Amino acid sequence: MSVRLPADGTVLFIGDSITDVGRDRDNPADLGKGYPLLVAQQLAESRPDVRVLNRGNGGNRSCDLRERWDADCIDLKPDVISVLVGINDTARCFRVDDPPTVADYEDDYRDILSRARAANADVQLVLLDPFLLASLPERLEWRGELEARIAVVHALAEEFGATLMRTDEIFAQAAGSDPKAWAEDGVHPTPPGHQLLADEWLKLVAG
Repeated sequence: MSVRLPADGTVLFIGDSITDVGRDRDNPADLGKGYPLLVAQQLAESRPDVRVLNRGNGGNRSCDLRERWDADCIDLKPDVISVLVGINDTARCFRVDDPPTVADYEDDYRDILSRARAANADVQLVLLDPFLLASLPERLEWRGELEARIAVVHALAEEFGATLMRTDEIFAQAAGSDPKAWAEDGVHPTPPGHQLLADEWLKLVAG
């Protein structure tokens, strides 16, 4: 399934630090320094009528997106919403005594998608599954929890008729024997990693 950008449409990228990438929170138009910026730069050439917004917040989990969804999504009236969240939900399972569950993640995620569709029945959804590269051996224990959340994103994409970007698979195929070239800590993409995200995202969009 591909996304069609309407004339004078708005694309919203929302998620955690992978989407945030140092954006200026005091400047609503700032796109940070990662894949949303790269997507916007390319769209500026082919579709200058399209507005791109970034509402990634470092450290966010699904529950954080749920809390700020009205202000940082619904109120902006996007035509396309691109969501990437889940690695912080996964990491927290190994850092606190009362970790979030996969069911919590699914409930939060379904809530934000339902509210998006309730606000605009024609909104187009792009769901990026969370990813982890094998850059740091100590993070390999996260894989089981992450896989469960990846499965949730795939199921929700089917349920909501969303476009699915298989980000974990894309990075795994690109990384080969050198995962640090794409994400030094396995989580946060390097500049080539962000370019890969932007290129793959744009493949899903029919301008």
